[in-house]
Amino acid sequence: MIAYGVRRRWLLRLGILVLGMLSGVNGGSVYGASAEALGERLEPVLAAHRGKVAVAIKHLDNGAEYRYKADEAMPTASLIKLAVLVTAYRLADAGTLDLHRAVVLKPEDKVPGSGVLSSHFSPGAQFSVLDAIRLMIAFSDNTATNLVLDQIGLPTTAQTMEQLGFANTKIHAKVYRGDTSIFPERSKQFGLGSTTPAEMVRLLEQIHRHQVASDAACEAMMGHLFACEDKDLLMRDLPPGTKCAHKTGAVTAVRTDAGIIFAPSGPIAVCVMTDDNQDKRWVRDNAAEVLCGKIGRIAYDHFNPPGIAATPQQQATVGLGAEGPLVEALQRTLNARLSPSPELGADGDFGPVTRDAVLRFQREQKLPVTGEVDVATWTALGTLVTEDAPLPDPATVNAQVLPREPPDDPQAAPLVTCRAWAIADARTGQVLWGKNERAKLDIASTTKIMTAYLVLRLAEQDPRVLEEEVIFSARAADTTGSAAGLRAGEKVTVRELLYGLLLPSGNDAATAFAEHFGPRLAQSEADTRALDAYACFIAAMNRTATELGMRDTLYRNPHGMTEEGHVSTAADLALLTHAAEKLPLFHDYTSTRQHGCTISGPGGYQRNVVWKNTNHLLGIEGYDGVKTGTTGAAGACLVSTGQRGDRSLIVVVLGGATSDSRYVDTRNLFRWAWSQTP
Repeated sequence: MIAYGVRRRWLLRLGILVLGMLSGVNGGSVYGASAEALGERLEPVLAAHRGKVAVAIKHLDNGAEYRYKADEAMPTASLIKLAVLVTAYRLADAGTLDLHRAVVLKPEDKVPGSGVLSSHFSPGAQFSVLDAIRLMIAFSDNTATNLVLDQIGLPTTAQTMEQLGFANTKIHAKVYRGDTSIFPERSKQFGLGSTTPAEMVRLLEQIHRHQVASDAACEAMMGHLFACEDKDLLMRDLPPGTKCAHKTGAVTAVRTDAGIIFAPSGPIAVCVMTDDNQDKRWVRDNAAEVLCGKIGRIAYDHFNPPGIAATPQQQATVGLGAEGPLVEALQRTLNARLSPSPELGADGDFGPVTRDAVLRFQREQKLPVTGEVDVATWTALGTLVTEDAPLPDPATVNAQVLPREPPDDPQAAPLVTCRAWAIADARTGQVLWGKNERAKLDIASTTKIMTAYLVLRLAEQDPRVLEEEVIFSARAADTTGSAAGLRAGEKVTVRELLYGLLLPSGNDAATAFAEHFGPRLAQSEADTRALDAYACFIAAMNRTATELGMRDTLYRNPHGMTEEGHVSTAADLALLTHAAEKLPLFHDYTSTRQHGCTISGPGGYQRNVVWKNTNHLLGIEGYDGVKTGTTGAAGACLVSTGQRGDRSLIVVVLGGATSDSRYVDTRNLFRWAWSQTP
């Protein structure tokens, strides 16, 4: 076992050297991270797997590659159906295969294993070759695969692959029909089919670049691969919403997946092949399937480090096979713009019906009729309709005057249940009263007071900062918890995003600010080189806390999600709020109850958003800030400011049992404080 592990590591390091040569750069530098770093991240994962592994990875935009045993022939299981797919469409291009020809399902056609035809269709059922192809890829249907092979001829796939330069890529026999093998020795060694990871990545690249068949055929093949239903291998750990055109394969000791991951930095072709796996269970946590997911995510993260956002060129065009919230908005917008309405269901799937509506809109607008939504079509559509009931115009939202309740009775006695509180004079920052005000506690999203303070200090030094555009990275968009709701590649000005940070308490906005301003706040050039933008921003938060005298505060992130050591105190938060309130814009933001703005997306689309302040005290006369915060560890927190006559106070409540209790505690503390003589 030791010798085998050493050999594996030696081969991996050799693969890293090959990657450096193939990528054509010293050390394989990609987006600031060396190609060797990708191998170093993959090496322990591959070495730990109990079974044979071969991997090929290629970034299709910049050409950087990683290979590990990528030229070794391996059993494919159903992955070989990708080669059958390409062969069928090449024959259709040549006019020797009619994709709309009807095939008839006969009793002898039915074979066991994956798919739906054998178990759900009766003999005599008729459907097109095209439908059989879809079933072959989407559901890996074995019976459908054999029907397609009957139409193209079993030897044709191997011949086609050889013509394309893929000598190792062969389907040996019909599925579950070993007696039909045209490569008996390979059948004994590999089973249904054989290929190498390198050949699969090259084949995927040629489909993507429309080199293996006509443009229409390659687009259709990509549509089939997007429809693959198996999400438990390469796709299992990718960020939500990531698109992947792929094909999987699995038999007892073999699990494999090959596909193109469409990431913000560009498409990444990945093939993972495994054999002789010790874990042969048919469960979702099968070790080889988990391995495929890990490799897919490592490749995604390597080529898409924090701060890499989608470019307009990568996401400008939306067409058949696209899915997600942007497609939902497109469908709602088409319903609103076309008369009569096409009555599209806002399901987020760009299918033929949505394409027909796009074609109709393009004809009416005298645009190029492509069925795809490009820059010109986004522009013609105007501001997207993102809800079933369209959101009002931002100017309307911002002009609304919302009603407020009467002020509190100052004579009521304080009744508090929170873990700690502090009351400070807003003019001086001095803590007047408190309980456990020096206890170090989790503080949730009250963290964002410091995040906003750093941004607004920069804006005070240079007002042009407010007009800078922040482009959301995948890291920012994927930040969990409360959100401003921007997606990767979308952009908004600093001036507007501060509302998204402070009103709905956007964790995503906090991450975006950290990535945007981190380098500017680095203490030295050495820090900039040693730390990423996010880490530079956190360091600036802690330096500023020290400068303000917040002696019991430590920040680990810019948003307040629970993290070991991320703590502050009620007294320190009062001190920070006093400093922040000296910045006029800070008060303007934290006293705003709702705000609407328009977000710009890649390719030129626009959509409206409305952000509402989570601070319910703003609905009561006399209160004018500042910030809520809630996590399981911190409980319900609230930092607030209030005025009565010429007096102004800051009240900090940490560790409330419920959202409602923090407001009750705060109001009681204010009422009591107003009646006291400082």
